[in-house]
Order: sequence, then structure tokens, then C-alpha cells
Amino acid sequence: MNPNTFFVELKRRNVYKVAVAYAIVGWLVMQIAATVVPALHLSDAITSAVVLLVILGFPIALILAWAFELTPEGLKRTEFADELPKKAPRNRAWIYVVIIAGAISVGVFFLGRYTSSKQSEGAELSAKSIAVLPLVNESGDASQDYFSDGLTEELINGLGQIRQLRVIGRNSSFQFKGKAQDSRTIGQVLGVANLLEGSVRKVADRVRIAVQLVRATDGSQLWSQSYDRELKDILAVQEEIATEISETLRLKLTGAERQQLAKRPTENLKAFEYYLQGRTYRQRNTREDVLAAIRYCEKALEEDRNYALAYAGLADAYGFLGTLSYVAPNEGRRKAEEAARKAFALDENLAEAHAELGQVYVQFAPYNFSLGDHELRRATELSPSLALARFYLAISLMRQGRLDESLVELLKARELDPLSSAIARQVAGAYYLKRDYVRALELLRQANELGPAFSVHFEIGMYIQNNLLNEALAELEKAKQERKNNPILIYSTGMVYAAQGKRAEALKIINDLEEMSGANLDEAHWISKIYAALNEKEMAFSWLERGLATGAIGAFYKDEPAWDTIRGDTRFTDLLRRMEIY
Repeated sequence: MNPNTFFVELKRRNVYKVAVAYAIVGWLVMQIAATVVPALHLSDAITSAVVLLVILGFPIALILAWAFELTPEGLKRTEFADELPKKAPRNRAWIYVVIIAGAISVGVFFLGRYTSSKQSEGAELSAKSIAVLPLVNESGDASQDYFSDGLTEELINGLGQIRQLRVIGRNSSFQFKGKAQDSRTIGQVLGVANLLEGSVRKVADRVRIAVQLVRATDGSQLWSQSYDRELKDILAVQEEIATEISETLRLKLTGAERQQLAKRPTENLKAFEYYLQGRTYRQRNTREDVLAAIRYCEKALEEDRNYALAYAGLADAYGFLGTLSYVAPNEGRRKAEEAARKAFALDENLAEAHAELGQVYVQFAPYNFSLGDHELRRATELSPSLALARFYLAISLMRQGRLDESLVELLKARELDPLSSAIARQVAGAYYLKRDYVRALELLRQANELGPAFSVHFEIGMYIQNNLLNEALAELEKAKQERKNNPILIYSTGMVYAAQGKRAEALKIINDLEEMSGANLDEAHWISKIYAALNEKEMAFSWLERGLATGAIGAFYKDEPAWDTIRGDTRFTDLLRRMEIY
């Protein structure tokens, strides 16, 4: 067949018209499916099936258009239709059909995008998200704050075990303690749809808890309840509140989740109160307060030797002390691991036990990233809203050089604890290690709005790499006014001096750090970095070796730019191998 004749025949048989009409109508059908299926919460497979059928139907429609023609006498094969008398010009109804279908398609397309954007906005404030605001202590005794704060934290941890529910972490929720702000503002800041608020009155051996669940957008009440019980029944109240919230938000709890919510961490009321006091001291983060937290956890264990949470609290406290060299790092690691293993032995489904055991392996050198990552991932499975486990996991991945994976975990952690300065700084740190120095400094400045500057040792590198040395010194001087003799601030000053070429001043800082280190060489890691910045390779390696021997090298990131002066040395590669960083 002559090609020209073929295309003329296609036109005569209305194949072109059918192709255009089918394409527009088919697109309309797909747009409707893409809009309606999600709105009705139907399976995505339905949308896929519609798209597949439309695609498969296209060649079939063209074949039928070639073979058949619609006539006043009905559907006829084309060769028979050609023999029929031509009564009138073919009408143009198909053109109107195409135009109308096209208009509808465009309308549905933009409607779908609009509803999709609305759904995505709704997803950001999922109906299955909640922040537990600090319960107000109405006992009239400020010394009872530990009790109301402790109950708040217990509710956060309990609800955090529900997989379908996103629960904001303690650090962010407690930013609103004692602050009169409307629910809409709090909901927007924390990114949640629901708020649990209430009060606690503890008098002698009785306690009254009044709580209400409100919609963050307008403050309307979804559920409320008051519990007037004997103090010994307080643990049962927590389970009741969590169950009521899950029913109000229409969450389908699994058997395992119900079992975890019903679990009593201890039946000993005195042990429970000691543990709550310990948690309150632990949140203050000073050496003296964390040591007090240890004493209260030990008192709790004297009352109940099977109190797994108290052991997890000990592990957390010792890990913190060792990481900041408030005790010898090796001692902090040993005691933290010992306590975490005891917690794990008592309750293998306790997320906090897995998290604390995991952090031991990823916070202290020599590391064991495979075991640490396994424990931390298990913690996130048991308690999906446990931001601390994701934070530790992100640090582990960052130390291994898996920076993109680390950022994924950090962003998840930030969703769960959006006002945590520690998480925000670590996000900035990830970009710093990726050598995106401008972005890193921008994020660091945002983090400084959440907490004190220079709380993490590699922050100073962001100023140095952006050549903001004078600004860095000015900021350090301001920070020293509030935190005198802080080793991070002293080390950071030494790094700036080294970057400025002020060798004598940098060496003076090293001497100050050596005096602070004492017999355990707690500041060995930082001293080695200043030597590396001064291009004193032998001294840098010498202090790295000392730090590895004493465990005072925990905050080590192989990709940190500070190591660039010694990175090409085979001793650096050997050091990474012995620290099990590959």
C-alpha cells in the first residue's frame, strides 16, 4: 500500500479522531482514578489497574476504528458502511466530546494536584501524631515537680511504643513547660495534630490526674478523663490513658503493643519514685546532677533488683559521663555496658535497653558498629518514636562515613524531637563532613537558636572552613562568660589559633588541656586535633595512640577535615582499622 494512501485511509476511517478522543478520555479516567482512590482510602493497586487497562485499550480502539464505523443503522464494518447512501455530512459531535472531555481532564488534573497538596500538608500534621505536654504539678509543693515530670515522660515513652502513632520526644515537649501558648502554635512548632495536657495533684498516698486530648488546630477537646486513685495504682493509670488515647485516635493496636502497654516496669512504688527522681536529675546534664541521677537509680534498684528501666537509666548516665570525660571514658563505657546488659537480661523487649547497649558500641572506641547498629535498629522497632535511638544510629553511620544514610536517620530523629539542639547540631555536622561548609554553618546558626553555641566539638570547624576566624573567637568569648573552663570551648579556641597561624597560643591551649586531662588523658582526642591543625604529625599520632589506649577518643569522625593533614599517612589508616572504622 502506498504510504500516502495509507494515511489518507486512516483519516477516512476516523482513526485519527478516535486516537485523539481516546487519549483525552483515557487521561480523564486516569486522573479521576488518581484523585478518587486516595480520597476513599482504596488500594493503590486500583489506580495501577486503571492505568494498565487504559494503555492496553489504546491499540484495541485503533483497530476497532479501522475495522468499524458508527452509522445511523448502527455499527458496521467499514467496507459495508462505505456502500450506504450518504444522507448528510458527518456531524461534528465528536469534536465537542473531545473538547468537553479535555476541559474535564484539565479540571480533574488541577483538582487532583490541589487535593494531593492538601493531603501532603495533612500528612505533615498526621492525625496520628501527638505531643504530651508537661503535666502541671498542682500539689502546691515545687519539690513534687519530679513526679509530674516523671509521669509525663512515662506517658511519652508508653505512647511511643505504638507504631501507628508519632510521639514527640521529651526534649521538645518540655520546651513548653510553664509557658502559656495556644494549642495551634504548639501544634505547628512541634508538627503534630493532637496535644495531651493535664495536671497532677499528689497528696500523701493519693494522686489525682486530670488529662485531656485536644486537637491542636483549634483546641477542641477530643477526650478527657480524671483519675482519683491511691498512689500504688499509678502505674495502671498510665496504661488506661494510653489505651483511651489509642481508641480516640482510632489506632489499631497489635497484640504485642497491648502487651507492652500493660507491662508494669515495677510493682514497687518507692522504686518507681526513686527512678522518676533520677530521670529528673539526668535531664540537667551537669556532672553533679548526672551523678545524683545515678544515686537515685541505685536506690531504685535497692528497692527492686528486677527494675530493668532503672538499669537502663544507669547505662544512660554512665554513658553520658564517659562520653564527656566527666569520668574516665573506659570506666564510663564499662559501667554503661554492664548496666545495659542487666536491663536487657531482665526485659529483652525494652527499647531503652537496646538503645543504651547500642550507644556503648558506637560512642566509645574501639567501636563495634555492626552490633551497635543492630541494637539501635531493634530499639526503633520496639519504640518507633524513640528519637534517642535514631540519634545514636545516625552518629554511628556518620562515624563510619555513611553520611547520606546518617542524614536520613537524623531527619527522622528531628521529626520526633524538632526542638532538640543536639539533633540540629548533628544535622549541621553531617553537611560539614560532606564538605558543604556553607550549608553546615547555616544549619549550625539555626541550631544555636535552640541551645548554647559550641556544644559539639566539631562546630568550630564550620567557622574555620568558612574563614570566619575573628567571628569564631568573638562567639567563643561570649560562650566562656556562661561556661567557664569548659573543655570544648578551650579546645575550640586552640583550633582557631592554629588556623590563624598563632602557634604559641595554640600550644598554650594544648598545655591547658593536658592539665585538665589528668591521668586518664581525657582530652587526648582534642589535643591530637590541634597538633594536626599545626601540621605536627608525630605529636598528633602520639596523642591519638594515647587516646585510643584510654578510650578518650570517642568523638572520632574519620571524614572530619581536621584530619586532612595526616589522612594520607599509613598510620592513620592503621588507626582506623584498629578502631574498627572501615
